[in-house]
Amino acid sequence: MAILENIRKRTTVLILIIGMALFAFVISGVFTSNDFGGAKIGSAVAEVNGESISIDNFRKEVETASRRYGPNFSSLQLVSTVYDQEIRKAILNQQFEDLGIDVESDQIVEFVKTSGYAQIPDFQDENGIFNEEVFRSAIADWKVNDPLRYDAWLQDEKAIIQAAKERMYFNLVRGGLGATLKEGEFDYNLANQKLDIQYVRVPYTSIADSTIEVSKTEIQSYISDHKDEFEQEKARDIRFVYFEEKASADDEKAVEDAVSALLDDTVEFFEDRNATDTVPGFRNTTDMEAFLDRNSDSKFDTIYKSKNDLPSVVADTLMALGVGEIHGPYRDGDFFRVSKIMDKKANGTVKASHILFTWQGAERANPTITRTKEEAEAKAREILAEAQKEDAVFTTLARENSDGPSAPRGGDLGYFQEGVMADAFNDFCFGNPVGTVDLVETQFGYHVIKIDDKQDIVQVATLSREVAPSEETINTLFTDATKFEMASLDAEAEAFGDIAKEDGYAVRPVNKIKEMDENLPGLGSQRVIVQWAFNDDTKVGDIKRFNVNNGYAIAQLTKKYKKGLMSPEDASATALPKIRKERKAEQIIAANQNKAMEAIASDNNITLSSASSLNIKSPTIAGAGREPLVIGTAFGLDLNQTSGLIKGETGVFMIKVIKKEDAPKMENFSTYANNLRTSAANRVNTDVYNALKEGAEIEDKRATFY
Repeated sequence: MAILENIRKRTTVLILIIGMALFAFVISGVFTSNDFGGAKIGSAVAEVNGESISIDNFRKEVETASRRYGPNFSSLQLVSTVYDQEIRKAILNQQFEDLGIDVESDQIVEFVKTSGYAQIPDFQDENGIFNEEVFRSAIADWKVNDPLRYDAWLQDEKAIIQAAKERMYFNLVRGGLGATLKEGEFDYNLANQKLDIQYVRVPYTSIADSTIEVSKTEIQSYISDHKDEFEQEKARDIRFVYFEEKASADDEKAVEDAVSALLDDTVEFFEDRNATDTVPGFRNTTDMEAFLDRNSDSKFDTIYKSKNDLPSVVADTLMALGVGEIHGPYRDGDFFRVSKIMDKKANGTVKASHILFTWQGAERANPTITRTKEEAEAKAREILAEAQKEDAVFTTLARENSDGPSAPRGGDLGYFQEGVMADAFNDFCFGNPVGTVDLVETQFGYHVIKIDDKQDIVQVATLSREVAPSEETINTLFTDATKFEMASLDAEAEAFGDIAKEDGYAVRPVNKIKEMDENLPGLGSQRVIVQWAFNDDTKVGDIKRFNVNNGYAIAQLTKKYKKGLMSPEDASATALPKIRKERKAEQIIAANQNKAMEAIASDNNITLSSASSLNIKSPTIAGAGREPLVIGTAFGLDLNQTSGLIKGETGVFMIKVIKKEDAPKMENFSTYANNLRTSAANRVNTDVYNALKEGAEIEDKRATFY
């Protein structure tokens, strides 16, 4: 009663407490909702020129892509694939809207008619030809009787409409492309005009890099003058120590001993019978299938195998064993194994090639084949006579004459065992020696067959045990990882590498990780580490342990890169060689100004060289490399004219034109003009989209959601 009385006295306080708790619950819901802690419903995964791509629709597309691509794509690969598709769609749709491009139902039908959809049987008439009325009727029927298929068609229809718009848009661009005969003539001359030059080259390597001092201010100035070359995305550098969960030497020895112990018979006590008995081992068991089921990580494979089908580490050894003989234990990858030859068949697999001549109506015959059976036999006998000649090249005869799918491979059918081929084919191959060439008839046609090889096959029973880390090894690994993590967290950030070195661990750096990267060298797919590195709360020097495939990774964030221009430190690796080359060129030009070619060669201890048949479309000088400016300058000179000093790619040049060869005369350049037009038309889809994408303002927000 006293307790109840105290509660009544404090009713107001209780109401306030409960109210505050409810208020806290509501507030907590707000701050932990998608508005703050994650993506809110309806938010954008990207923006293209101010237009949002909804995360909700994006996720639906990712789900659709997941069903389409299956397990071959990782989650992030699916996201990246769909992202590229949606960005493309958004950019092009903005163009369609500006130009008023749209498609009507008849245009959709026309597109279907000229695409792979026309091959769908439901859209074809009784003659197997696409029919517009049949197509419309099929869609109407799906809508009423097969809603799932109709929904799938609606998705296809969206893709068809998009593809039809794209075709119309790009065709409009192609319609504006052309090439005149003058342009064709110019292109012809570029490809066929040639000249010979004499030249002297003072290589940039003649001046040591160490003599060229470059300040941080100069690097910054170079970056400012070449901004396009030094733009960088947001990136991170990390380093990590990997504690791999793998078997120790003791673990390996234990597995090997366990396999060895199973080889021979053992004596065991059976409580139910209160008696001991001998249990046959791998060597003497009479029921190999049951033995391996109980004792092995692999089952008994009854299929006979040739040498090529056996593990390469023991193939020769196993093929040399007799029936009942054993080899092992031996190491094969992550397993210790012991193998026993259960049976052996001499010449049990045959390698053969054939040239098939089929006829109209033969089983599986190509519908385009119109020859009669008699004509097929006559042709087969004609080619047989050729194939039986000593100098015959069977593969060539097969490629040129065979009706079979193996024709592109020269008729090669590979190795096969008895019972795989048609009876007559099988009997011929297994009943004749290697090298025999003859004719066989089957339900598929007439075969000119050549027996290429025969091999023995064996039936092998293999006892396998996987080499895996023991519980003791796993516990030790966990302890070692924890000790290293604690020591690194307690020390200064810079001590990470020193602590690892003291303990004998390798530190692996990974530089310039991008925000949407997934795979890390040495660790595989580790999206969670990348997300941690890009988290705003993660500071340079921070350390964290991650559970990764087969172990642990202790990672440290070592550097952050902001989006925009590189800093002088980050750009130095790229900028320094270019700045040094500019400086070296200036020094070489200053030292050789107003000199003749012979004097430049003498003063710089180099020789005069020559190059012949230079072409402006392939601007390479033998012995000097690719030099477009030098060769371009040469084509601007007259015969016997000498140039000034030229800053080339590999050094400073002076050249003299010693021979000019005009392109052979042509009456008409329409072929070259057409080639230019075709080449430009073929590049439209790619070049136009890339140009539109480069000019678009795209804000990628994927990292917020994935």
